[in-house]
Amino acid sequence: MRIALLSYRSKPHCGGQGVYVRHLSRGLAALGHHVEVLSGQPYPELDDGVDLTPLPSLDLYNDADPFRTPNWRELRDGTDLLEVATMWSAGFPEPLTFSLRAAKLLRARRHEFDVVHDNQCLGYGLLSLQRQGIPLVATVHHPITHDRRVELAAASGIRKLGVHRWYGFVGMQARVARRIPRLLTVSESSAADIRRDFGVAAERLRVVPLGVDAETFRPPEAPRVPGRIVAMASADSPMKGIGTLLEAVAKLRTERTVELVLVARPTPGGPTEQLVDELAIGDVVRTVSDLTDPELAELLGSAEVACVPSLYEGFSLPTVEMMACGTPLVASRAGAIPEVAGPCADLVPPGDAEALARALADLLDAPERRARLGAAGRERVLARFSWEQVAATTVDCYAEAIERSTARC
Repeated sequence: MRIALLSYRSKPHCGGQGVYVRHLSRGLAALGHHVEVLSGQPYPELDDGVDLTPLPSLDLYNDADPFRTPNWRELRDGTDLLEVATMWSAGFPEPLTFSLRAAKLLRARRHEFDVVHDNQCLGYGLLSLQRQGIPLVATVHHPITHDRRVELAAASGIRKLGVHRWYGFVGMQARVARRIPRLLTVSESSAADIRRDFGVAAERLRVVPLGVDAETFRPPEAPRVPGRIVAMASADSPMKGIGTLLEAVAKLRTERTVELVLVARPTPGGPTEQLVDELAIGDVVRTVSDLTDPELAELLGSAEVACVPSLYEGFSLPTVEMMACGTPLVASRAGAIPEVAGPCADLVPPGDAEALARALADLLDAPERRARLGAAGRERVLARFSWEQVAATTVDCYAEAIERSTARC
C-alpha cells in the first residue's frame, strides 16, 4: 500500500506522537508498504525507507521561543493568518491549520496514496479528503477532554477562561472523530472515553495497543543505582502528576537516601522548579531531556524503582518501556495504566502523595519483590506489546477503509 501518515507535531523523544509515528512507519515499511510521513514541527526522526514531507507551521510553540510573533514576511497564505490570529487570541491552532495544509497537498496528490492515516490531529481539513472518497483512518490516543478537565481543575479565576480558550479545538476533534469511519485507539480505557466524550459509536473503534523495541529497552547488565527512582513526564502538565511525586520524594528523603531522575524539560521558573524549591529537594532531584532511545533505556534500567504518577493516561508508553527494562513499577490507578501494567505494578490512588510515598518505600525495602515485579513486567511486554503486531493490525484497518471507500464508489 501507499500510505500517507499525518502528524501535526512529532517530537522525537517525548509526548508519544513522534515515537508512535517513527515506530509505526518503520513497522509498515518492514511489511513492504511505502510510507510517507507528513508532519509539522517538531519533525520526527524516521528510519531509512520512510519518506518525510515537511508541512511547516509558523512554529509558534518552539521550545526556544514559545508564543513568538512571526515577521509579516513569514505569512504565506490565509492558513498562516488563521494560525497566528488563533495564537494571539489564546487558542491552540495547530490541529486545524495542519489539517488544512495536509488536505491541500493530498488533494493535489490524491492518486499517489491508497490510504491516509491521521495521528491525533482530527482537524476539519480531513473531512474534505473524505468527501473526495480518499480512504481515511485516524488514531486517537485519548480524547483531549481529559487534559482539559485536569487543567480546569488546577486553574482558578481568570486562568480558567484561558484554559477554555486554549482547548477550543477539542470540539472540532469530537465532530471530526464522529465522521471518520474507522478510528484506532490504544486501550480499552481510551475507547470507553472516546465513546463517552466524543460520542463515537463502539463499532467504529478498534483497539491496537502500542509497542516497544524490546531489544533496545531491556534489563541492564550493570548494577542498579541504590535508591534511584526514575519517572518520565511533561513535567509542568498537572495531568502527569509530577507534583504528587515530588511531594512523595520529599517525604521519602526524610528517612532514607533517594534520588529522583525526571526525564522531562520543565519550564524555567515554572511549577515544577518552584515546587522543588519549596520542598527543598533540589539536591535529590535531577532532570534530563533529549535522550536517545539507548540512553533512555540505560537510564530506566539504572533505577531500582520506576514511577508513573499520572492522573490519567490513554496508554502510557513510559509504563511499557519501564517494564521492558525489568524495572519494578509504582503507578497511579488511573486511565489505562492498570490495563497496560496488569499485575506487574504496585498501583496507588492518583494524586495521593502519602500512598505513593508508602508504595515507593515498601518497594525500595523489598529487593526480592522488586526482582519478581521487574521480571514479570518484562515477560508481559514480550507477550503483548510489539510494534510488529501494531503495524500488522493497522494494515488490516487500512484494508477495511479501502474496501469501504471502493464500495461507496
